[in-house]
Amino acid sequence: MRRQKTKPSHHGRRDFIKKMVVGAISIFTPLPKSFLREQKEIHRLRKGEMYYRRLGRTELYISEISLGGSPLPDQSLLVQIIERGVNYIDTSCAYGNGNGERQIGRLFKEIGRDKVYVGTKFKLDGKNWSEESIIKSVNGSLSRLQTDCVDVLLIHGAELEQLTDERVLGAFEKLKAQGKYRFKGLSCHSDHNRIVRKAVECGHYDMLMLGYNVFDIQRTEKKIKAYDDYLGENGISRLLELAASKDVGIIAMKTLKVGGRRQNLEKYRTGTTSICQAMLKWVLENKNVTSAATEILNYQQMEEDLGVVGMTLSQEERMNLYCFVKENSKDYCHMCELCQRNCPSGIKTTAILRCLAYRESYGKKNLARRLYSSLEPEQRASSCKDCGECERACLYEVNIRKRIKEAHRILFS
Repeated sequence: MRRQKTKPSHHGRRDFIKKMVVGAISIFTPLPKSFLREQKEIHRLRKGEMYYRRLGRTELYISEISLGGSPLPDQSLLVQIIERGVNYIDTSCAYGNGNGERQIGRLFKEIGRDKVYVGTKFKLDGKNWSEESIIKSVNGSLSRLQTDCVDVLLIHGAELEQLTDERVLGAFEKLKAQGKYRFKGLSCHSDHNRIVRKAVECGHYDMLMLGYNVFDIQRTEKKIKAYDDYLGENGISRLLELAASKDVGIIAMKTLKVGGRRQNLEKYRTGTTSICQAMLKWVLENKNVTSAATEILNYQQMEEDLGVVGMTLSQEERMNLYCFVKENSKDYCHMCELCQRNCPSGIKTTAILRCLAYRESYGKKNLARRLYSSLEPEQRASSCKDCGECERACLYEVNIRKRIKEAHRILFS
């Protein structure tokens, strides 16, 4: 297909910096602190065919591709993925009603606990949670994982006020004293500007899981008044720089557009490089990202995702990505929550658009319906007064009213 050769209107990303490679260092053998201090400027370490990056002040070296656990592949493929060098699995008490953790527990029994780092999460749903309920949830996770300690314990989809809540910090403190986790973190699904800044600046969190993908090159359509530096271009890059300045590690999620949907996107293929591979290369060229988390569910996806390790993004691949973003950006929600915070009716617009993304991009129809149904009636799209305040607040001119009404029709019929 013939492509335009003119450069799209955007601020160019910095050229990919050549990386220093250190070979044959065991990723699981603790390294001397003096060595680690000296190596902080090294972008990657190599062992076999896999490259590993330092996860901030945790000093864990994590494979450039890590495994998202919602869902996990079957056990035989899971073992092969680990044998290929992937050494971090992300899971949660909420994934498959705990079955994701149970599967990882079986993996530990088969291959040993010392070959995989695991991060699991606890959820703070509704108002009826407490320090005790968090501790109970984590103990349940440890039981299902068949381990005494997780490498990283995270808040699942953290909200701003939860980051310094005494109940959360109290639970973290007690669990740490009991030796039940090594490092603490959180996953951020929306309102990233405020949540990531607070998480980094409060000093409590060692790592963050943050949505970061090629749509973050998209420039806003409006002049920004709320923040003079709103996430750089869409600004996530500045948040990554802030995290790096405080030595907070970053694992990127939502790396393949919205959630890993494998679409028929052959027109964006560049030679032998698929659009999904180009997306992963784009994420990994940022030195402030430790790892790109993806869901790998079959052998083709394993070869596709692991095939980007150690590779750089070509200029032609980059231009194809820009074309892809330009052609698909109007339906893409950046989850900044500005629309939701400006809705006079209190409709959870961002949450609704996330539900729609779960259905359209993940193919997780039951999860999308369940999450949408969990919203209070007055928070659903049926309460929309069609005033348009959400769209006036949106920085990217997303057709929010149309999209949330689509969500209500699909998810609440």
